[in-house]
Amino acid sequence: MNSAHRVRLGVLGSGKGSNFVAIADACAAGRLPAEVALVLSDVPEAGILDRARERGLRARHLAPGPYRSKLDPAAEAAYVQALQEARVDWVVLAGFMRIIKEPLLQAFPHRIVNIHPALLPSFPGLESWKQALEYGVKVTGVTVHLVDAGIDSGPIVAQAPVAVEDDDTPATLHARIQQVEHELYPAALARLFTGRLEVVGRRARLRTPHSPASGQTG
Repeated sequence: MNSAHRVRLGVLGSGKGSNFVAIADACAAGRLPAEVALVLSDVPEAGILDRARERGLRARHLAPGPYRSKLDPAAEAAYVQALQEARVDWVVLAGFMRIIKEPLLQAFPHRIVNIHPALLPSFPGLESWKQALEYGVKVTGVTVHLVDAGIDSGPIVAQAPVAVEDDDTPATLHARIQQVEHELYPAALARLFTGRLEVVGRRARLRTPHSPASGQTG
């Protein structure tokens, strides 16, 4: 696809950046009709910044402010400004460990996406694979969802299951979940960018140009 028609992504992350790598590689291979315009992290030494710079992509640390679980208002305004200056169409969260609030939600309505290592609404929050293992479920999985003001509560775009084996540890289960994440996230984003998203109540639905229109479009 011609770069003039590629969706411009802003990626936010706090950690090693394995999901970012899967997305960037899918963009480079043409499996995802998008380009990474900017990578931002709230952690100055985050691996995601190194992975972006290795690929020649713009990457910056932006200080999050004093709170542990969210950006302070000035910081969130700085994130919005940086993303808008980069002419970002969609914001993709790749291990970003901050709750998103109104400035970002208003700047990119129905255009912020996250991936969660469980089958939501089960096991929201941190270390979901540990929650699943401790609860004793036989199947957990991965969810791609739109972001709202809650914690892992936005409309669901795509899900994939991961079996929990009898001899799993938190580390082995997490590793298999991550393998599925790296496949599901780029594929779900590709569907978002080549279809049309409808948000009807809590439901996020994708339709192709040949599907009948219905409901409220996002």
